[in-house]
Amino acid sequence: MTPAGDATGEGAGRVARVPASSANLGPGFDTLAVALGLYVEVELRPREEGLLVVAEGEGAHLPGGASHLAARVARGVLGHDRFELHVRSDIPVARGLGSSAALTVAAAAAAGAQCPDEAFEVGFRVDGHPENAAASAFGGLVAAAVIGGLPVARHLELDPELRFVVVVPDRELPTAEARQALPSSVPLGDAVFNLSRLGLLVAGLADRRLLVPEAGDDRLHQPARSALFSEAEALLVGLRRAGALTSCWSGAGPSLVALSDAGAAEGLCASARALMASLGVPGKALVLGADHAGVQVTGTLG
Repeated sequence: MTPAGDATGEGAGRVARVPASSANLGPGFDTLAVALGLYVEVELRPREEGLLVVAEGEGAHLPGGASHLAARVARGVLGHDRFELHVRSDIPVARGLGSSAALTVAAAAAAGAQCPDEAFEVGFRVDGHPENAAASAFGGLVAAAVIGGLPVARHLELDPELRFVVVVPDRELPTAEARQALPSSVPLGDAVFNLSRLGLLVAGLADRRLLVPEAGDDRLHQPARSALFSEAEALLVGLRRAGALTSCWSGAGPSLVALSDAGAAEGLCASARALMASLGVPGKALVLGADHAGVQVTGTLG
């Protein structure tokens, strides 16, 4: 690999493709995430002088130039701003699908960060959430924590027959706003409640036959955030009644995720769209598989 910092003139580009992620997964608040088959792609090319950022797809409306998140990350890795970035994203912004973590990992990798470990560390430092950055960098189902100030992530087993039906409302819910809704402390009973469901969820994610609907229940973040998305509870209950193995918020929301057998996923997705219509929630519902590759890089800088 050519050191990215040596790139000073026009030349070949380096492209990083990174998946979205769904974090928390009910009781796994700030600890669990799964990489999903929606992607952001960042291409970085050397440039003689002046920074250029071109964005397409989701997030293209956000401020560009030097203030763009991908530009700030790439500049931090390279140590200069003599480059152009092309960002193409299918990951909705501010919807609880890890868009900022995925973009950060992609920008870091495109700029020359060693993959996936260094890209994961950059993603954590910038985004502040180790679980989202870990899922985007490594793929699959991950558990993550911060130990001694450093992010640590480990893969967990994930049943290959699981599919994720994701309800994506048109409305945005910035993570900072969703965080402000959380209590500063929780009762001991609520902590025990989450821990008991977390064990059931991890077992069910490894073998979908072991999933019970209650494995996605939570008392640490979902109830507090319901005021920001009043239709969420009815959607979660309706998804389970329609056949979801379990259902929960995706990250900080407002997206919701329902787990399904592969063969039943399209039918559940149709039910999700009907539920959204009946509750007056504009948006879309998608069937997604897990991404197991994580960050993928092609090309060189030189």
